[in-house]
Formats: sequence, C-alpha cells, structure tokens
Amino acid sequence: MLKTMSRRFFWVVLGSLLILPDPAVRSQGSVKTELEAGIAVTDAGTWRDLQRGVAIRTLMLERSQPNYSIELKLVRFNGQLITPRVLDSGEFQLRSASAKTFAEKSQAIAAINANYFDEKGRPLAYLKTRIKEINRVLSKHSLYTGIFGIGDSGAFVTHRDEFEPVQASEALQSGPLLLHRGLPQALNGDVGRYARRAAIGIDKNGALIVAVADAILGGLRLGELQKLFADSHWQIDTVELLNLDGGGSAQLYVKSGKFEEWLPGTSEVPVAIGFFNKPR
Repeated sequence: MLKTMSRRFFWVVLGSLLILPDPAVRSQGSVKTELEAGIAVTDAGTWRDLQRGVAIRTLMLERSQPNYSIELKLVRFNGQLITPRVLDSGEFQLRSASAKTFAEKSQAIAAINANYFDEKGRPLAYLKTRIKEINRVLSKHSLYTGIFGIGDSGAFVTHRDEFEPVQASEALQSGPLLLHRGLPQALNGDVGRYARRAAIGIDKNGALIVAVADAILGGLRLGELQKLFADSHWQIDTVELLNLDGGGSAQLYVKSGKFEEWLPGTSEVPVAIGFFNKPR
C-alpha cells in the first residue's frame, strides 16, 4: 500500500512539474523592475515607427504607496527628416492653446508644451521664436538651468551658462536641466513633489526625444524622471534632457497618417514646440 501511494505521489508531482510553464515565459509582462524604492517599471515598451523619422513608445510605471499607474509616452524624431519649431500662440492670434491646437494651426505632426508662464499667461525666462525675440534676458533663477534651441546645425539642449542667444534662431529657457553630456545634474526646488511631467532631450544618435508622464493621481518626482532617462537599462539613450513645464500644462499631441495620440493637459499654454516634416 505504501509503495502504491509513493508511486502515485511521484507521478502526481512529476505531472505537475511538466504542466507548469517555464519561469521565463511565466514572468513576461508581469515582472516589475524597481526604479527606486516605492516605484517600479512594469512595462518598458518598445519603439514603434509611425512614419520615416518618427517613432513612439509607451513605458508604464507603478507606485506602491499610494498605488497608482504612470504612463510615460515617448516620441523620437530623426533630425535628418523632422525639424522642430518654437511656437508662440500669438502667431495664431491666440493668447494660449492646447498642444493639439498648436499642431493643427501650424500643421505640425506633433507638439508638446514648452516653458513656464505666469498667472497672466505670459511666458517666463528667455524666449525666441523664428519671428521675434519675446523675452531677451536669460534668467539666473535656480530653476531655469537649461536651454532648448535651434541653430545652424539643428536642435540642441544645453546649460544656460553655455548658451549665447546668437547661437540660435529659436530658443526657450526652462528647467531644471536633468542631464547634460550624459551626466545627471544637481536638482533644486520641487524634487520631492509628485507631478505630471514633460521633457525634451537628445539621444546619443542626435535624435530628439519628447516625453510626457501622465497619471490620474500624483506622477513622477524630478529625480525619478532623471534616473529613468539616465539608466541605460531602459535604452532611451538620452545624453541631454530638459524638464519642461509640468502639472496641468504637460501635454502631447501626435498625428501621423491614421495614427493619433492625444495626452491633454488641464490648462492651455502660451508656447509649444512643434515638429514638422522637412521638405523633400
């Protein structure tokens, strides 16, 4: 009897092992990789081409306390095929607009909100469009440490201390600068605050990358955003990264062919960065 029970137990255990899925297969799509204590990447996503020179990617994160998800939408632009422009709402006889309206009015394939503005909707810190220099003075405020600009050789992101207005036909000042020459920069200000975020950067191949972190509750701390882009594990490969206005201002619109993606903010903005197909 004992021998019979032992044989049965052996075959039950063996059968169970045979029908269990391979651990590697079982873990796909469910493994969480910790970014920092209390927040993990649940899906790193992959780049998907929308058209020549434009790719999109969605990276999902989850915070444990309180528990909520964060969607980081990334769009990458090949500078050989796509060109950016700093768009001022005044160009379209508007005081402010959504990123979607900026794109539609300018016929851009994509648009993201840009720099900070005051309670009256006036853009803050240095600002220059292809039409005019709106704010001529570079701010020395500890927040506005970075510059996004467009010069003779294309778009760039740099530290304000390394920038001269004559270098650019278009430029805006924002901050903080999160990465410079591949190195994380010192952070001041609201580093501990959870918020929706927007950013623009340049990868190691010279492509422009824009990102918006969207969440119903909370969002990302600046340090978390910085670490996510700095870590080569996620293969975003950013060497320059500038934080843009976040919170309710953070918004991103992309339309290519039949594809359309719209991450709205809760407020309109006076300035956006648009992305356009270069003439062939």
